[in-house]
Amino acid sequence: MSTTGETGDRAAGGTLAHRVPDLGALELLLAVARLGSLGAAAREVGITQPAASSRIRSMERQLGVALVDRSPRGSRLTDAGALVTDWARRVVEAAEAFDAGAQALRDRRDSRLRVAASMTIAEYLLPGWLLALRAQRPDTAVSLLAGNSAAVAERLLADEADLGFVEGLTVPQGLDSTVIAHDRLIVVTAPAHPWARRRRPLAAEELAATPLILRERGSGTRQVLDAALGGLARPLIELSSTTAVKASAVGGAGPAVLSELAVGEELAMRRLVSIPVEGIALRRDLRAVWPTGHRPTGPARELLSLTRG
Repeated sequence: MSTTGETGDRAAGGTLAHRVPDLGALELLLAVARLGSLGAAAREVGITQPAASSRIRSMERQLGVALVDRSPRGSRLTDAGALVTDWARRVVEAAEAFDAGAQALRDRRDSRLRVAASMTIAEYLLPGWLLALRAQRPDTAVSLLAGNSAAVAERLLADEADLGFVEGLTVPQGLDSTVIAHDRLIVVTAPAHPWARRRRPLAAEELAATPLILRERGSGTRQVLDAALGGLARPLIELSSTTAVKASAVGGAGPAVLSELAVGEELAMRRLVSIPVEGIALRRDLRAVWPTGHRPTGPARELLSLTRG
């Protein structure tokens, strides 16, 4: 009575994972049943024969019944072993179906990548990263949603993007981040503007007092400039894209503050002139962002790794 009670207590206690053999043990038992040899079964599942013997003994102790009779002529299942093997086959088939379903989910995840990026990154950095990703994952369809940093955060938090990139001073609430690059804002004008003939750097106070062609509030560029000038930046025109700000400056509408990444060609061809400024710091971090606690996986993780190359 005592032994039966103890066995019943053991069977009733603990989690299912402690009471049921793992898949590796069940697959080994199925191989023994099919091949009639513990050694052949061990080779098929890729383990040594001593390891296979140990796994069978452990399973027998766990279940409380003998499963395999071993002899010089080979290994055969006991009556209990044959019954357990039938159950094991159904468990393994269910596990195979589970694995196939999980793979289908991964395939669906990997078939697309939704990226949200602030304007400067979207226009001047992402194209190269996406070309590199396409070389690694030619079957992944990528969609790019470009907007200011605030819009990127909204997309991510609404599950409308898998990975985002922002340029501001702070990480939007609800997102985790990592720094992927650095950037510097510079003051630029058309060559005919009086500032283009200055011999001394522009003072921060004069920059703050001058109406400027600016990105809209909510953009990373505007956030950095407002912080550098104590919130005193004065808009001459507010525009929602880097390209529009640049075109207005080239056209002579007034001074602008833009990413150094965005104006390399215009500076080289003298369509714009860089104006030195003293007394303020206009450097900023460029960050990859994603919802807190949901680190990127699949194509999003691969794109993130490419940004650090």
